[in-house]
Amino acid sequence: MESLERIRNIIAGRQVDHLPVQPMLMMFAARHCGMRYLDYVRDGRLLAEAQARVVADYGIDCLLTCSDPARELIDIAGEESIGWQESGPAIRDEMAALRDKRRLSSLRLPDPLGGGRMHDRIRAIEILRRASGAGASIVGWVEGPLALAQELRGLSNLMLDFFDDPAFVTDLLGFATEVAKEYWEAQVEAGADTIGMSDAAASMIGPDLYETFVFPAQLDVVSTIKNRRPDVIVRLHMCGRTDPLLPRMRDLPVDIFELDFPVDLSYARGVLGDARVILGNVSTVGVMLNGTPEDVYEAARQCHRISGKYHIVGTGCEVSPDTPPENLRALVSYAHDHRADDW
Repeated sequence: MESLERIRNIIAGRQVDHLPVQPMLMMFAARHCGMRYLDYVRDGRLLAEAQARVVADYGIDCLLTCSDPARELIDIAGEESIGWQESGPAIRDEMAALRDKRRLSSLRLPDPLGGGRMHDRIRAIEILRRASGAGASIVGWVEGPLALAQELRGLSNLMLDFFDDPAFVTDLLGFATEVAKEYWEAQVEAGADTIGMSDAAASMIGPDLYETFVFPAQLDVVSTIKNRRPDVIVRLHMCGRTDPLLPRMRDLPVDIFELDFPVDLSYARGVLGDARVILGNVSTVGVMLNGTPEDVYEAARQCHRISGKYHIVGTGCEVSPDTPPENLRALVSYAHDHRADDW
């Protein structure tokens, strides 16, 4: 893997003297390397190779091992709980493992080192750490409590459960929380310095449900990480418009808030305060996919201006594989051209 050798010289031990740039690259990384995404998500060696190459070729400041939402799900409930397609695993309500809620009591916590898809991510982390040395930033990933809960139960069913069977929701979120608490540590031991947690479905509920059900579960996961390993960086990713949730989200002891482009960034900075780190907010569609390099550079500048010095350049969600390469280079260029105080 020539690209794994290159990355040692690109970022291992490097002192970053510019704004960090950490867009979410998954399908884009696979396409950049001429891989089928289906192979990328099924083989940690290919994931590691693609991440190494995209970092080396574009100058990204982290190696991201997030790939799809079904690693924990398949290890818990088997492949019959998802549908495979060229773009990876598809989560479908009609295939949900917990269409019958009574099955929850029979589910067992998966073994992160048991040879399944969770273990495959850990192998990717091990490969990247060996190749990149001690100085590289490697981002592990866990499904957030609500994300895993809706994958197990089905999104529509779970949204009704909040009102029809709140006790079941509490139990299901409790199970999902324990899965995340088992998984993060194995990734850190393999070499991850950062743990990302995705809880995308949270943007589909209101602040009352969030505070009652989801926030306590997220807090449990994040507090466990920070109490056991204060040195580990925690990155919270919640797709969509999370503005109504921000007043409670700010109480999570996360290090990085990855905010999607529908979020009002000025409002978010006001709620979070000046000293919390904000990643992203550049639009993956209107700017990265459909804009010009000049549009991308200006959008990155605006996000930096609003966020201030505690900012990581990036997109709020995954960069489309159809994004023009010159647009990604423009995003990286803004970061490389500026330091934290240059806004």
